[in-house]
Amino acid sequence: MSTAFGDPGELLRAHARHRPAHAAVTCGERSISWGELDALMDRVGAALRREGIEPTQAIAICAGTSIEYVVMFLGAIRAGVAVAPIQPSLTPQAIAAMIADSGARHAFLDAASAQALSGAGEEVAVPVTLFDGSPAFDAWLAAPGSSAPHVEPRPEWPFNIIYSSGTTGAPKGIVQPFAMRWTHMQRGPAHGYDATAVTLISTPLHSNTTLVSVFPTLATGGTVVLMPKFDAGRYLHLAERVRASHTMLVPVQYQRIMAREDFGRYDLSTFRAKFSTSAPFAADLKRDVLARWPGGLTEFYGMTEGGGTCILEAHVHREKLHTVGLPAPGHDLRLIDDAGREVPRGGTGEVVGHSPTSIMTGYHNRREATAAAEWHCDGKRFIRTGDVGRIDADGFLTLVDRKKDMIISGGFNIYPGDLEAVLRAHPAVAEVCVVGMPSVEWGETPVAFVVLRAGASSNAVAIMDWANGRVGRTQRLAAVHLLDELPRSPIGKVLKRELRARYSAPAR
Repeated sequence: MSTAFGDPGELLRAHARHRPAHAAVTCGERSISWGELDALMDRVGAALRREGIEPTQAIAICAGTSIEYVVMFLGAIRAGVAVAPIQPSLTPQAIAAMIADSGARHAFLDAASAQALSGAGEEVAVPVTLFDGSPAFDAWLAAPGSSAPHVEPRPEWPFNIIYSSGTTGAPKGIVQPFAMRWTHMQRGPAHGYDATAVTLISTPLHSNTTLVSVFPTLATGGTVVLMPKFDAGRYLHLAERVRASHTMLVPVQYQRIMAREDFGRYDLSTFRAKFSTSAPFAADLKRDVLARWPGGLTEFYGMTEGGGTCILEAHVHREKLHTVGLPAPGHDLRLIDDAGREVPRGGTGEVVGHSPTSIMTGYHNRREATAAAEWHCDGKRFIRTGDVGRIDADGFLTLVDRKKDMIISGGFNIYPGDLEAVLRAHPAVAEVCVVGMPSVEWGETPVAFVVLRAGASSNAVAIMDWANGRVGRTQRLAAVHLLDELPRSPIGKVLKRELRARYSAPAR
């Protein structure tokens, strides 16, 4: 495929014309064909135009995974209307704030989100339509056979506004332009997507993690299979039943799948490619996936904001599993110090990245925040990641830790990732997270939160003593807490702020 900018809506229409009866999106026992998807997209576009919503304006979607979600998103894009996909598990106050911040002209909610907003007394100042298969959505759609006037999008138009967080102050919407999403769509063939692809999706549709697999699948005329709620056993059963060829999973999902005793009973031979992003992916876990799960394994490192992406084809570079790979073609990644100076090769610094097209327009209505996220050099605009890393002699990037998560204890810098790597080597440890906690004596001190493997009998003191015997004196853990599970976001990121809040008493 050409990388020159094109019209995503018309690309999808071409697939519908070529083979209208082929399945486009499946969820549970329901499925819609490419012909049905194309017609529904037209009806959505016509209804948006009827509501007076013009190209470059926005709508908001706050709902769980469904076929209607995909239809609504794609119909808006065909009309040149941006979509703000909002996480439904946030507080009603955060949801309402994001809808308002996005400038959405209309909000589309499932019943649970609408009930949560109503129960909290939160009002949305724009029209609201329930669309989780309810009669209200059918009534809102334009009549069958309707279509809006053709819209030819421009590369700089907003495609979607993705909110990075709803828990730390004012919401921050990342505006991704059409050019950025078109680039994602066009790279599909390089990762094995084609018209025969069957991509199994078990992460939520509001997440960029999910969309970077959904759009390449549809762009090449494949089939997207939606799994509204992840469960390792049900995932394996569904993957075998639909003969999945592609999937996007976050590392904790891989961990839970590979830990199942019955993993080897499932026929996964149809897999061509598996992808992962959004959280640290341990080298040992990658190695296990490569050994026991057919098909390639590719890790993407990058931000929703875009800028620079790294790609690790783990099945090709088995000696580099501790890294996140090489910069994607055309991407420029560099390391900078706290003063904004470039760090020489072999040094450690904050990762910044540039791409001609895969880069956000900015944070919606937040110029200062946008400027703070940028670094400029050689006439290029880079995005600061907040991650600390080093680049080896072969050009592969190794991440050290999040800059903001670095612990300063008694004047010494401690990277939680280093301690987590040590703890993962303990035979009883299944999952671990290390955070900096307030300390009367040291200012901050590292504390570990551990989930034990099934059947393990170790205790917190024994694990702490074992780990402290394997790290430097300044890195020693002040405490270990055993948990049944780590608090995680819908896409598997450990919520360190919840751990800090739960165990906030100062340590010695």
